[in-house]
Amino acid sequence: MDMTYDIKIDPALAIGHKEELEKRIFFISADISGFELLTDEKQIQGIKLSLLSGADPQLIATNVNKVIQSEIAQQIALPPKVIWRSARHHQAYQEGLFDRLLEKEMVYEMGEGLVCFGDQLIRLMDTLDDVIKNMTVSQFAAQEYRYPTLIRTKALEKCGYFKSFPHMLMFVSRLHNDIDMYQEFQDNYRQKEGIGPYIFPLFKNADYCLPPTMCYHTYHQLQNTRYSENRNQVITSKGKSFRYESKYHRTLERLWDFTIREIVFLGSKDFVLECRQKYMKFTFDIIDKLGLEGHSEVASDPFFCNADSAAKIFNQKMQELKYELRLNVTGDRTIAAASFNFHDEFFGERFNIKRGETEWMRSGCVGFGIERLVYAFISQHGLDEKKWYEIIDPLAEVYKSK
Repeated sequence: MDMTYDIKIDPALAIGHKEELEKRIFFISADISGFELLTDEKQIQGIKLSLLSGADPQLIATNVNKVIQSEIAQQIALPPKVIWRSARHHQAYQEGLFDRLLEKEMVYEMGEGLVCFGDQLIRLMDTLDDVIKNMTVSQFAAQEYRYPTLIRTKALEKCGYFKSFPHMLMFVSRLHNDIDMYQEFQDNYRQKEGIGPYIFPLFKNADYCLPPTMCYHTYHQLQNTRYSENRNQVITSKGKSFRYESKYHRTLERLWDFTIREIVFLGSKDFVLECRQKYMKFTFDIIDKLGLEGHSEVASDPFFCNADSAAKIFNQKMQELKYELRLNVTGDRTIAAASFNFHDEFFGERFNIKRGETEWMRSGCVGFGIERLVYAFISQHGLDEKKWYEIIDPLAEVYKSK
């Protein structure tokens, strides 16, 4: 049975830190089953935690305060900087949408943050993705690749993912390639009548991971290459991505296993920044033509468990290295459906991708969460398939014909 435990935050946090605090709490301890922030209009005074039976509340309180002091209190609480708003404002949204999808057998829950899609939503996802892909190919001369699911752990290390996002990592392993190990596994499996902790010493390695995003495959693909000084390139791909979401998984808004359409810009700094700006304009036009309500704002990545997390977040926001497209799923709640990022020389240097003799390749990327885009679309337009394609088909034809 759960127990409750109140933590006082001293000194209190500014209310502007609410989102940063909320998205970290479940990652602090697996024994946290729920929480409520204790706030007034201006400050966060404390947290009411729901803890699993057997949890150590004082240890958890210590770790909560550690995260607050090292990663949140040092941040400057900046108001959201909105750079675009859609022309459409919906008056009504779909109530209990995910339950309705389950009732209509349009989706099936397969586990925590794991959802199976039926043919109606598959077609909708593919149609919306085709609009994005065809626009990318026609307007940016993008070359498409299809990457494997797994990514080498060493490639993910080069991306700096282990230092910045350890809470979202998902490793892949296998049993040691040895007849005695296989026999030990089978003996344990029979005796224990299932899988248990005994398997961990039997694993061989952790040479591969599930990819948290698709653009890392592109940088890995191009490692140790040299472009001419005048060469610029755009690469697109679509594939499954994986981020451990702890207890934050919810409906189609936040999945452990989801689909990303990625677009990577490679070349000079001017080329990459111009592509990002141009791509945002095309995206906002698509969103308006889809009749969706939303906005775009300056954003940051979910850095965690690192002494310089606050500095990284501040740097991203001040330099406007990341923008998010946020689409409404209710009248007052939005989800991030796409991001537009500038990496400068970071990945060029990490993967030894050069432009000319001495210059590191600059890069930027755009990523669309296809399931989130679909969820926002049906949240706003409902479940009438005929209406879906009355909205989408004219837009799809625009980019098919180019």
